[in-house]
Amino acid sequence: MSNKLSINDVKLQGYDTFFHGKKGEDDGEKIVEVDINELFDFKGHPFRIRENKLLEMVDSIKMHGVLVPGIVRKKEYGGYEIITRHTRKRACELAGIIKMPVIVKDIGDDEAIIMVDFNIQREDILPSEKAKAYKMKYDAIKNQGTAGKRLQQIGEENGENYKSVQRYIWLSRLNDELLDWVDTKRLGLGQGVDLSWLDEKEQNLVLKVLKEQNRNLYSIVVICD
Repeated sequence: MSNKLSINDVKLQGYDTFFHGKKGEDDGEKIVEVDINELFDFKGHPFRIRENKLLEMVDSIKMHGVLVPGIVRKKEYGGYEIITRHTRKRACELAGIIKMPVIVKDIGDDEAIIMVDFNIQREDILPSEKAKAYKMKYDAIKNQGTAGKRLQQIGEENGENYKSVQRYIWLSRLNDELLDWVDTKRLGLGQGVDLSWLDEKEQNLVLKVLKEQNRNLYSIVVICD
């Protein structure tokens, strides 16, 4: 007789196993199912949805359901603000799931920002995402010591030198279009940091010049071809 396991012998573990043997509870807080139309992104959340990761999650949800709940807080005028698992909500929509399991937290803005999914270590993180994430955290812990200590704290939490954290926070002052130039490597990180010291009007002027130079360069390449 064969001792090999087939896929039919494998059973998924449910909430009882994942959450300390207590279905619907996590450290005393209940898991509830919320209509995804009542879930809204955290204001200023810096991370973009990666298409490849999203599609993988959609397939997983179709097969197994949503195994890990998101963390949310109630909005003042109805609905819930997502603190963690932002991509999961979009994946539920694409998978045709109308409700998503969540844990509802009663927390303020600063505490919520500290809890937001700041996965700084992931390989595909963009400079703009890291810059905005560091800036949000830096502002959220504004009452926790001096500026230098806050930079050092964020750096230690994310395995990065505090000077590097500071540079990314400076980078966050760029407008979105210039940040996109940094993300797409049309501008170097150091160049972006230097430009971040310009005011909005000056940044727009630089952007105008960069776009014109890019058009001229494209025209030269086309002619040469």
